[in-house]
Amino acid sequence: MDGWSFHGQPTAIGSGDMTLVAGGSFSVSMRNGDIIPGGVQGVYYSDTRLLSRWELRIDDAPVEELRVLPVEPHHATFIGRATPRPGQVESTLLVIRDRYVGGGLCEDIVVRNLSDEPAGCVVSLNLHSDVCDLFEVKTNRVRYPGDVETTLGDRGLRILSVSKGRGVRVEAGECDDSTPVIPAPGMLIFRVVVPARDETRLTVQVSPIIDGVESEPWFSATCMPEQAEQARLLSEYEMNIPVVRASNASLADILDRSRTDLGSLRLFELERPEEPPSIAAGAPWFMTLFGRDSLLTSWLALPLDPNLALGTLHRLARLQGVKSDPLTEEEPGKIMHELRYGVRTAASEPGAQAYYGSVDATPLFVGLLGELRRWGVHHDAVEGLLPHADAALRWIERYGMRDGFLWYQRKTDQGLVNQGWKDSFDGINFADGALARPPIALAEVQGYVYSAYVARHHFAREAGDDETADRCMASALELREAFNRTFWLADKGYFAIGLDRDGRPIDGLASNMGHCLWSGIVDLDKAVSVAAHLMSDRMFTGFGIRTLASGMGAYNPMSYHNGSVWPHDNALITVGLMRYGFVEEAQRVAAGMLDAARLFGGRLPELFCGFDRAEFPVPVPYPTSCSPQAWASAAPIQLTRALLRLDPRASHGKLWLSPVLPEGFGWLRISGIPFAGGRITVEAAEGNTTPIVTGLPEGTELIVGSRPTLAAFVASAHHP
Repeated sequence: MDGWSFHGQPTAIGSGDMTLVAGGSFSVSMRNGDIIPGGVQGVYYSDTRLLSRWELRIDDAPVEELRVLPVEPHHATFIGRATPRPGQVESTLLVIRDRYVGGGLCEDIVVRNLSDEPAGCVVSLNLHSDVCDLFEVKTNRVRYPGDVETTLGDRGLRILSVSKGRGVRVEAGECDDSTPVIPAPGMLIFRVVVPARDETRLTVQVSPIIDGVESEPWFSATCMPEQAEQARLLSEYEMNIPVVRASNASLADILDRSRTDLGSLRLFELERPEEPPSIAAGAPWFMTLFGRDSLLTSWLALPLDPNLALGTLHRLARLQGVKSDPLTEEEPGKIMHELRYGVRTAASEPGAQAYYGSVDATPLFVGLLGELRRWGVHHDAVEGLLPHADAALRWIERYGMRDGFLWYQRKTDQGLVNQGWKDSFDGINFADGALARPPIALAEVQGYVYSAYVARHHFAREAGDDETADRCMASALELREAFNRTFWLADKGYFAIGLDRDGRPIDGLASNMGHCLWSGIVDLDKAVSVAAHLMSDRMFTGFGIRTLASGMGAYNPMSYHNGSVWPHDNALITVGLMRYGFVEEAQRVAAGMLDAARLFGGRLPELFCGFDRAEFPVPVPYPTSCSPQAWASAAPIQLTRALLRLDPRASHGKLWLSPVLPEGFGWLRISGIPFAGGRITVEAAEGNTTPIVTGLPEGTELIVGSRPTLAAFVASAHHP
């Protein structure tokens, strides 16, 4: 169970490394394709490092890198050259490694002879599987099993840890010229003669062994890659999601990268092929289902692909807590935090174990269900999940609430100390830097609970269940009033991060209160001061809003949660600023984030350092940041939605839309946005708040203007 505890940040991935991802699989290698032992590189599947060494040698010399071509998230081509032939000054052997990752690995190796005489050489793959758990590798606490055995076969070898029941089978496919294959401990050897001005192709396939059962990788030597399931699913995804056209080429590239990265992070359940996918939190260390991360990602990405939200909700509903277990922190109705497939006792489903140490996943589950309702998609499936939403609200009220707020405290010393999104051990602190002691009631979590009550209110009102509707609205009003009274620091003009175990307000100036704008729990008379603090020089760097303001005792722009900048955090804050009418402020944050994405090559990382843009004109990377990371990949989608001020209310036949594209954004057209059972197209231009919308369902009213804030709606007791 020590995998759940926070033991410092994951080991950094080298800046020169190449990461490929496919569902729950990923690989990390050098840019020449080699996987070097002793670090974090490897091929991973089912939370196990299947390959810890994979080094290609030509005549016992490494291949020199020329170029790597990232074709698809799961596929890359590594181009290199061998050392010069005897008596030659220049190399005449080109080496091309075509690699597909998914479930295992399939690699085509082409040796091309560019000289006028045949080249005789020995091609060897030095390989090993240390069968280490993902958690051990990512925290640099590797414990190598002592019972890893290697068995040789005719065309390959099998490496297996007897105690873990995990390992790999590595086998050479049929070669172009029946090249002999010589398996040896830790090696595959090919003796080849490459004809003049010709090439020789070798294929090697790595199949995982999990719990003693060997399975086929998603790509194999017996099928063409374009016919493989993972490629088919990605192609199908690309064909069915909205298409973006923009005069701003940088914006178009950023949104296209978001589409592709989210597609690569989808998780499919083989035993339920009819269900839409859920989504992993991010590569390389979090290629699994999370509660908070997957819920927020699919929420942010909903205008792109509502299937992610439905798939995530379905899977989390099946894993929803049904009993009390202090070791996993499961409780009836609670939504889990993280699902893992390492070598552990199965608990929640075959081969997997769920850990429930998250305070915010449960209200976010209800909120996301309400968001799907607002978009008018998957109506019957959404209605079918309402019992799970009610179970989630019962958990909040019976297990989590104390003194009118939702609190967290881990059940044993094996759990996470902090259980909100800032879950590092030092992520919640006072202005003087002192750590807050649990139990803790976080500000943003109260906002999530508030919006969950409002969402359930709408479901009930539309179903004619006035009793439930009134009860949920009363709970929302009571929570909002208590929150604004208890968490507001009148002398400072901002909201506390939370309350500590003694009920004291945790007075650090942090980004948490920006989520409270997003949820709508902030009273209108306090919003101006909140926005001013968020946009102050202490918090806004020019690229984004810091997690913790400069001048705070724990502030460190190179820390994980105490001064860094997180794209998903800023996306939620941007939506909150826009909803409260702070258009210019929201534009500045969105523009800063998209500038950062451009400077990161089109892909926002999980987080980056919180240095001021005036000091460093480019964002400074955070070394252990995940990339691609799901909610960072979804952030540009939500930022674009915020700038369009696109707010649906399908059940009432309304769509609010009033674009406020900042200077330099030019013209934007998004085709195929799912809405109310159909698809709409939106066109907007910089400096023009009147959009062009086509494809609206009959009877839908287009309102050119911004939707009233949730706080205003609740205060007036009218529907938004």
